[in-house]
Formats: sequence, C-alpha cells, structure tokens
Amino acid sequence: MVITAKQEALVVSSWNEMKDDAPTFALNFFLRLFEIIPSAAKRFSFLRDSTLPLEKNPKLKAHAMSVFVMTCEAATQLRKTGRVNVGANTSVPHLASVHFKAGVADVHFEVLKFALLETIKEAVPYMWSEELKEAWSESYDHLVAAIKSEM
Repeated sequence: MVITAKQEALVVSSWNEMKDDAPTFALNFFLRLFEIIPSAAKRFSFLRDSTLPLEKNPKLKAHAMSVFVMTCEAATQLRKTGRVNVGANTSVPHLASVHFKAGVADVHFEVLKFALLETIKEAVPYMWSEELKEAWSESYDHLVAAIKSEM
C-alpha cells in the first residue's frame, strides 16, 4: 500500500481547511471515541485520576491534536520517504509501547478511525467525498500499521 500524490494532496488540502479550528475538531474526534467506547477513557493515564470534564481536560486536548496532526503528516511522510515517522518528540516504538501497555486492541484502532473520518466529514462537509475518505483512511492505516508492527 502506497499513498498516491492525489491522496496526499486531499489530506493536506482538507487539513489546511480545518487548521483554524483544529483544536476543536481534534477534541470532538476523541469525544466521539468516548461516546462509542466509554471505557476507552480509562486507557489514558492522564484521564484516570482527572476530575475535569473531558471537554475541559488540557491533556486530552493536546493528545487529540497530536493524533490528528500525526495522521495528517503521515500522508506527506509516506509520499516523501515511503514510511511513517512520528516526529522529534516521540517515536513509533515509544507509541507502540504506550499503546501496548494501555491494552489498546484492534477494535480501539478501528473505532478511532471511524471517529476520525466522521470528524473530518463534519469539519469539511463541502470537501467530503469517497476519495477524501479513502485518502485519510490510507494515512491513518499506515500510521496504525507502523505502531502495531512495533507492538
């Protein structure tokens, strides 16, 4: 599986449309996950002892934003290097370790993908198409495959 130039362009252009309100979209993305799998919140160490409502939790907001950005950047990385590199602040092996310790299973990755796609569909409805859905799906799938290969 290789992401095409057109898929990369679709991910990047839709991301550019969402950027101004990206923190809100990113948070909605994770809130949707917790609506579908309420127990998923317990897998996040920074949420276990928090008394803040999820929508007010600054650590959740930061985490949601980083996942959103990593998924978008994965498309460009795949086109440039043929692989996903998550950046200077972390690594794929670190992400794999964290996800493994938290007991993240395939179903969690699948529900998160669904939540991501639904969030993008709501964020840029005028751009939404089967092609855009497939482009973001490919980018997400490659990121998840990189994490899972290290798990």
